[in-house]
Amino acid sequence: MSFAELALHPLIRQALDSEGYAEATPIQAAAIPPALEGRDILATAATGTGKTAAFLLPALTRLANAPGEGPIGAPRILILAPTRELALQVGQAVRKHGKFLRLNIAEIVGGMPYREQLRLLARPVDVVIATPGRLMDHMHRDRIDLGCVETLILDEADRMLDLGFAEDVDVIAMACGAERQTMLFTATLDKRMAQLAGKLLKDPVRIAVQESSAPLDIAQQLYLADNFEHKRKLLYHFVSLPELGKAIVFMATKRDADAAAEELAQAGHLAACLHGDMDQRARSRTMQALRTGAVKLLVATDVAARGIDVRDISHVINFDLPRDPSDYVHRIGRTGRAGAAGVAISLASPAEHNLIQAIERFTRSAIEIHVVPGLEPTRAVRYAPRPQGRPYGRPNGRHAGPHPARAPHGAPHGKPHGKPYGKPAHQHRKGGKPGAAAQGRRPG
Repeated sequence: MSFAELALHPLIRQALDSEGYAEATPIQAAAIPPALEGRDILATAATGTGKTAAFLLPALTRLANAPGEGPIGAPRILILAPTRELALQVGQAVRKHGKFLRLNIAEIVGGMPYREQLRLLARPVDVVIATPGRLMDHMHRDRIDLGCVETLILDEADRMLDLGFAEDVDVIAMACGAERQTMLFTATLDKRMAQLAGKLLKDPVRIAVQESSAPLDIAQQLYLADNFEHKRKLLYHFVSLPELGKAIVFMATKRDADAAAEELAQAGHLAACLHGDMDQRARSRTMQALRTGAVKLLVATDVAARGIDVRDISHVINFDLPRDPSDYVHRIGRTGRAGAAGVAISLASPAEHNLIQAIERFTRSAIEIHVVPGLEPTRAVRYAPRPQGRPYGRPNGRHAGPHPARAPHGAPHGKPHGKPYGKPAHQHRKGGKPGAAAQGRRPG
């Protein structure tokens, strides 16, 4: 379906034409017509499918068809996003698609100065893009009035629940106009999302595009590694490939991302890190450097999985696999943007084989195992599927065989000292202290 067939405002179609957009993606073709009718929308779509325009174009059309200036600090469109990066990305899309409209836009996100946000809210505002936490701060100070909100949009609603914003979302929704239109977009639809949709939406149109599956135009490759050092050698092999353009390397922790980025930079690569401990100015500088090519390797934690829209990222490398299978889909969705080809490489040590199984169940597809000549694993066997019936513990009760041998007292824990990134295993426990056995004393 072409955008010309949709009942969008002429100035919005003019903006789309100037940007070279002619054909709507499946999620856009399915969501825009009922959204233009004022229906509530519950949409499930994989990342990179064009869902931002799917909710922005009808919302901006509704705004353009009824122009007018509202009270100070009272937006007509409110868009909630889970992270700063995603909120700023949505703000850029609002300016791009509404560039021929006279819009007052405010981005209300954490990590940015209050003074600038107060200046934006001290005037009539049409569109507010916000993260829930910072928006709640302004609501408590009576700096913003949500009673005039005509369209409430939740982008990446599943991630908002993962980050603990469920109560904030409820409070924000209750403060919005009762006759509002609500559009909820999510990558996954589970019991929590169904409950949230039941509270916020009225007779919604249900739309699902590539639900809970990985993008089809991304080549997914799995490389088995014996240990951390083996993973490290594989990483250096891949970042040195001539066909690698820009790439994102995902690490499990902020500490590991810092250390890996520093090591890659010292090895001569144009590398930088991105994680939640960086202030917004530093994160914006890093993202701008990635877009301009001053940075070719971005070493990031999952804070970047849902907020990066850089079209020429050729590879995503999962040095550490995510604990949540849905995060895998968002990670690899950073490549293969706007129909381009992409490659997603995952490195898995024996301890991560259960995560591979969870990802394959979630995406409903197997990830093909590859081998780098000269860097083959010593145990080159595919991980065995978990037996059915008794997922944990010993197979058949207490007489099923002896416990595996324990390491003697005084044996080293985790990785050897001197590794450039990665922590000993006992430091991942709550409190960061080894267990009783590791301290050489009897438990209890």
